[in-house]
Amino acid sequence: MDHFPTNWGRPRNDAYDSYGTYPIPHRPYNGPKDAFGEGVQRTQQPIVTGTSVLAIKYKDGIMMAADNLASYGSLARFKDVQRLTAVGEFTVIGASGDMSDFQYIQSMLDDKMVEEFTSQDGHALGPAEIHEYLSFIMYGRRTKMDPLWNSFLVGGFKEGQRFLAYVDLLGTTYSASAMATGYGAHIALPLLRTAVEGKENLLTEEQAQKILEECMKVLFYRDARSLNKYQIATITAAGPSISESRELATSWSFAEGIRGYGAQTQ
Repeated sequence: MDHFPTNWGRPRNDAYDSYGTYPIPHRPYNGPKDAFGEGVQRTQQPIVTGTSVLAIKYKDGIMMAADNLASYGSLARFKDVQRLTAVGEFTVIGASGDMSDFQYIQSMLDDKMVEEFTSQDGHALGPAEIHEYLSFIMYGRRTKMDPLWNSFLVGGFKEGQRFLAYVDLLGTTYSASAMATGYGAHIALPLLRTAVEGKENLLTEEQAQKILEECMKVLFYRDARSLNKYQIATITAAGPSISESRELATSWSFAEGIRGYGAQTQ
């Protein structure tokens, strides 16, 4: 029989022997340490989020739209958040998903644009390069199990060419003449495709803006995480331009004619 209790199994408390009579001394760990192990941590679960971003091609360029709401869970908390941002001379990106991750991406893009400017090699990053850069970032984060909880639309106009593409938190990418993220991919995208596909070379700026405003209105009525305050971005040969916040003219009076709404008895 083995008369040494410590050999019978794992003690209940590693800091004491099996009888609990005296502490077991622990030698300090003097091995290599990860200097960044307790550094800045990225978002593990999205908290403050933005919803849909819409974008279409039209005759003279690209037009994008996004509302100004950032929701804290189900609370409509921040109502003046800009989710469209210009990157360089030719590009605008729109973000849905976690806003803190979007801010992190913005800082990375700012650093990349400074690096590109200081190289002075006669080249400037266009929308295709920025989209490729974002796709590598998102895919790389996914493979390292450190995801960024965002989807992006990248729109741009360079050397007479319109560019519109999508990238999400899995690194998925594709291009089309009409695109949407978030809930807009379910509600607004069919409307955009009907209005735009096959007609993108005929639409004027006024017509493109009207299409996006109608879709933003539908999203405001249907998406509980949307707002009737929004911005429009246009990217043409003259460069990117983002409007001030606008407010949709909306009315809920139509709901009284919907069967089952409110306290109707008939």
